Amino acid sequence: MDLEIIIKLLLSIALSSLIGFEREKLHRGAGLRTHILVCLASTIITIVSLSVESPADPTRIAAAIVTGIGFIGAGTIIQFKGKILGITTAASLFLISGIGIAIGLAQYFLAILSTVFGYIILIEGIKLKAFFFKK
Repeated sequence: MDLEIIIKLLLSIALSSLIGFEREKLHRGAGLRTHILVCLASTIITIVSLSVESPADPTRIAAAIVTGIGFIGAGTIIQFKGKILGITTAASLFLISGIGIAIGLAQYFLAILSTVFGYIILIEGIKLKAFFFKK
């Protein structure tokens, strides 16, 4: 059991580092450390919620994580000179919390695939946007 927890926490750090590094590289409000901490917290809360012997529904814990991430994500969004900034970073935090929940539930394939897709979308998103919205 302890080895599985260690693996979950290390995977949480590794996957969130990939997304967090991309945000850090672009000097976004929430970077490497924030993404790691959000993913770790989501993983830990999910693990704990599954281990508590109670009639409570463990999916309620995931719902609480989503609510908390909404609060954190809202803090990364600002309006500056008529533009809205930080929405992609807020979305990446939302993604990272979902990845943390998936890891906590031992859905490793889902977590890894979601991280890869998220990373590709973040690094290639500007090119995709330019391709689809040529002026």
